[in-house]
Amino acid sequence: MIRCIELAEKGLGRVAPNPMVGSLIVHDGMIIAEGYHQIFGGPHAEVNAINALKNKDLLKESTLFVNLEPCAHFGKTPPCADLIISSKIPKVVVAQRDPNPKVAGRGIERMQAAGIEVIEGICEAEAEFLNRRFLMHQRKNRPYIILKWAQSADGFMDRDRNVADDPKINWISNPATKKLVHLWRSQEQAILVGRNTIINDNPRLDTREVAGASPLRVVLSNSGNLPNDSNVLTDGNSTLIYNSRIAKKNGNAEWIKFENDLLENALSDLSEKGISSVLVEGGAETLNTFIANNLWDEARIIQSENRLDSGLKAPEINSPTGITETYGKDQITRVYKK
Repeated sequence: MIRCIELAEKGLGRVAPNPMVGSLIVHDGMIIAEGYHQIFGGPHAEVNAINALKNKDLLKESTLFVNLEPCAHFGKTPPCADLIISSKIPKVVVAQRDPNPKVAGRGIERMQAAGIEVIEGICEAEAEFLNRRFLMHQRKNRPYIILKWAQSADGFMDRDRNVADDPKINWISNPATKKLVHLWRSQEQAILVGRNTIINDNPRLDTREVAGASPLRVVLSNSGNLPNDSNVLTDGNSTLIYNSRIAKKNGNAEWIKFENDLLENALSDLSEKGISSVLVEGGAETLNTFIANNLWDEARIIQSENRLDSGLKAPEINSPTGITETYGKDQITRVYKK
């Protein structure tokens, strides 16, 4: 099953809002075929594993492993449970059930009704962690929220500066870490910042440093007023501006109005649009709003070896110590909310 999870992870950033799924076929204790869900709308993992096996006669003597319950409904592809049944596979091992209401045990029930032995719960915790984005989206009807920021060794996000007089961005992390952040962006469906970040830094919020699709750009702004020359309004890529005053479309940008509970309604709207994960890149006010409302699932904190001595204070999370790794001269800490 661990191998299934390794295969599944290859779909990160390519299959959302679908889950990441890997599958393999075992015959006489040996893996004879593998497959994974490679792209949204494409064949599912079980289909790719079965199709990878040249000698289909072996299927009736084999066991299929998969990290998520096979689907039992027609979506962009036919039900995988039906293919498993028609392939006469006698045994299926599943890490966890699919909470999607269209599945929710029906795939397992259908296979069992056809006489297939189904074993559940193998490496369930690992499978749960892998698909934490999909599972949050299904269970709580909101995206999985990742907070990300960079801070100096003494806990500041930026030096004291007047943007009009000193527009230069103060890069805290090293260039290699910046490239890693672009990789992170390519793995999530949306990236979110506040109005101050647009004004102070005029970011592109894309993945130009790596291969991979750029996420949907999201801006939170009570007023909805952004500079007309902002990159998020002028470069042709899609941007949603959630605000409490304006409802309009202009080129690539759409202003979506919620008079009350802006943050909660924005997240709900993103979920309805099929967005299962959001990378929140700040700034400090926006990050602290998410933290204060307990609307986060994971935090990635990049800490430089350099000091600023004063400036904009970085957010703080009251959570057990996370997992820290060294990346060049930076320290990256990942914290997962329990």
